[in-house]
Amino acid sequence: MHAEKSLAHDMTTYQKWIAFYTMLRKDVVRMFRIWGQTFLPSIITSSLYFLIFGAVLGSRIGEMQGVDYMSFVVPGLVMLAIVTNSYTNSSFTFFQSKFFARSIEEQLVSPMPPWIMIAGFISGGVVRGILVGALVLAISLFFTNLHIAIASAGVILLFAVLTAFVFSLAGLVNGIYAKSIDGINIVPTFVLTPLIYLGGVFYSISSLPQAAQYVTHVNPLFYLINGFRYGFLGITDVPLATSLAVLFGLIALLIAVNWYLIRTGLGLKQ
Repeated sequence: MHAEKSLAHDMTTYQKWIAFYTMLRKDVVRMFRIWGQTFLPSIITSSLYFLIFGAVLGSRIGEMQGVDYMSFVVPGLVMLAIVTNSYTNSSFTFFQSKFFARSIEEQLVSPMPPWIMIAGFISGGVVRGILVGALVLAISLFFTNLHIAIASAGVILLFAVLTAFVFSLAGLVNGIYAKSIDGINIVPTFVLTPLIYLGGVFYSISSLPQAAQYVTHVNPLFYLINGFRYGFLGITDVPLATSLAVLFGLIALLIAVNWYLIRTGLGLKQ
């Protein structure tokens, strides 16, 4: 494997770009071809959330941290769409290459360096996460005046892109280790969704008992949701610098894990 990967130095910059672009284009074409599976579910689910919290529960709950409840939950619901879609896309794309197309071994013995493979597999997840997040945000404007209260568009964009990047990387790890389609579905259902819901989507941590607050601070999604919410509303339960530190820490960790797995071929050879 090390001898094969030494050939990566023979690839020119243009060839590396073509390799990356080919992987990205293939994934983007696929997700638009089956848009009913990639985009529509999150849009329908989010619309139901907005309808329930906006028309039914929002007026009864009133305000949360000085803003109307509907505006408070929108950033968390957009983050939910970004996280689940970026994670699912990269995990399924890699799993498909490994078990269905059976093209992963050809990629491993090619002169393509590990970082190009990683970028190629996660880029589609980033694109899908951002697109679905934007669609969910657009739908939210029919239910709230969130668009007139944006505190920092730069913070919103930063957290959206980097969060999609983080969970595309996490999804790639899942795709590498998954042995069946159930192995792909179990993490978003039983790990990611609870972490997001318990990370402050529907409430402020200040409304929780002290013991629950300590538990919430262990949840990395709590920091990402709060940073994203700060970009919209200018409010947060933790300093923005802390949220950014957690975000960049996750990126560094997941890049290292993915690079090691791709570089060594651990769990990839059939």
